[in-house]
Amino acid sequence: MTGENAVRLRPPKNALNERAIGWWRTQLLLSTFIPAVVLAVLGALIEPTRMWLLAAAAAVTVAGLVGTAFFPGWWYRVHRWEVTDDAVYVRTGFVWQEWRIAPMSRIQTVDTVRGPLEQAFRLATVTVTTASAKGALTLQGLDHEVAADLAERLTRITQATPGDAT
Repeated sequence: MTGENAVRLRPPKNALNERAIGWWRTQLLLSTFIPAVVLAVLGALIEPTRMWLLAAAAAVTVAGLVGTAFFPGWWYRVHRWEVTDDAVYVRTGFVWQEWRIAPMSRIQTVDTVRGPLEQAFRLATVTVTTASAKGALTLQGLDHEVAADLAERLTRITQATPGDAT
């Protein structure tokens, strides 16, 4: 298609909630802290490999802290989502960008999940399951009230949309 009738894919307009940055940082710190502590304890207990285990603990800690400082802000800048009356749009990634579009007629289920850390940050994840081999669309890092409203809205729209979602 060219000219006036060309359809141009535009970035989805909604950012995640800013609290997602803290949520991601906490997840990364926890996933760094546990292996680093295990390696440090083993290093303290096992004499012949002490130096290597403590060096590994230090490397895991440094890599985890660098990742914690860098990645959550980056993820926040590149993750976008939008829901229209026709489809759900999700864009993730920077180096390998993924754009997912799920037409309302293809949506089968809408789930809202709030794990313990998400609850602490007043966030939620909305999963939109479609009749696609690619799998569900996931919107992480949404304010829990926005997520509840979104799930309700998607349910209303999909019920009113003709089609059998297969």
